[in-house]
Amino acid sequence: MKAASINELKQELLTLPPKKVLELCLRLARFKKENKDLLSYLLFEAHDEHSYVESIKKEMDEQFVELPKGNWYLAKKALRKILKAINKYSKHTSTKESEVEMLIHFCQNVKKSGLRFRSYKVLSSLYDQQLKKLNTLVEQVHEDLRFDYKRQLEQLE
Repeated sequence: MKAASINELKQELLTLPPKKVLELCLRLARFKKENKDLLSYLLFEAHDEHSYVESIKKEMDEQFVELPKGNWYLAKKALRKILKAINKYSKHTSTKESEVEMLIHFCQNVKKSGLRFRSYKVLSSLYDQQLKKLNTLVEQVHEDLRFDYKRQLEQLE
């Protein structure tokens, strides 16, 4: 069975009554956690992007407090878990600025964490990958914000 294109789905949804569309949305949200998360974001948090990013930063701060500092392997696992959450949340947002803010906050927390991440090649490359990703994202944001973000990036390098 071939999946329909977005345009075909849009046309079909326009023909359905609102009650049926609501039923389909709820059914879609019921089957996959990602769909439920996205629908929750769109309904409750999309109108205030700043508070959404701030809540993610608070959640990140809590995870960094629990970061194991003695064992680099466990620290790497915890950092990857945090990055996985950031990637999930950044898919929900439609702005690159939000993703840049989350990644900058992540890198700042790594530097402040007390982890000797430069001593371990795996942690160092993980950090460098995020800096590289940040550099490409910063080039995609609006010119007015680009200067501020580049200044923050210079402090992280």
